Amino acid sequence: MDDAELRQVIANVRNGDIESFEKIVHRYQKSIFYYCYHMLGNYSEAEDMVQEVFLKAFRNLEQCNEEIPFGAWIYKIAYHQCIDMIRKRKLVKYLPFFYRDDKENKSVDQQIEAHYFDEHVHKAMMKLSVEERNLLILRCVQDKSYQEIGFILNQNSTNLRKKYERTAEKFRKYYAQVKGVEEVDVEQPSRFEKTFS
Repeated sequence: MDDAELRQVIANVRNGDIESFEKIVHRYQKSIFYYCYHMLGNYSEAEDMVQEVFLKAFRNLEQCNEEIPFGAWIYKIAYHQCIDMIRKRKLVKYLPFFYRDDKENKSVDQQIEAHYFDEHVHKAMMKLSVEERNLLILRCVQDKSYQEIGFILNQNSTNLRKKYERTAEKFRKYYAQVKGVEEVDVEQPSRFEKTFS
């Protein structure tokens, strides 16, 4: 479904064709699940959260601004739902995450699949704040633009780029500490890749 078709589906749902909302769920369900899974670190909680996200999206579809990409709007809902869950249970544990340099051209999914359960990545991520983890997840795992992330987090996209660079540097430093290797050089992604081998 392209953007024009998506806008039409949204219009149809707003006009009372409730069953068309299933098309929206079908388009975003998998990516929203992965996002919630990375944020919450629990499969069943992520499944429940996805249902909550789509329920909230359905109930608030009238408030969706057509000038904002629908994907960013629904990720913002997911972000707030996950943060609420984290606050409720005072979560300090997150699932591992693989840092990907912007210069790399490999598929994010392949990288995550290959390195997802790396204990060192998990430990390095645990040293980051919730906001820092979320920024890395949105940028590297979900492959969101800085503009989309800015909308989701209510922050300036230019500042986010700088914050991302600082956070990525912190992650590399923490990863090197827990792995017991030299700090990874961002200018040499192939060297960085080797630390995950």
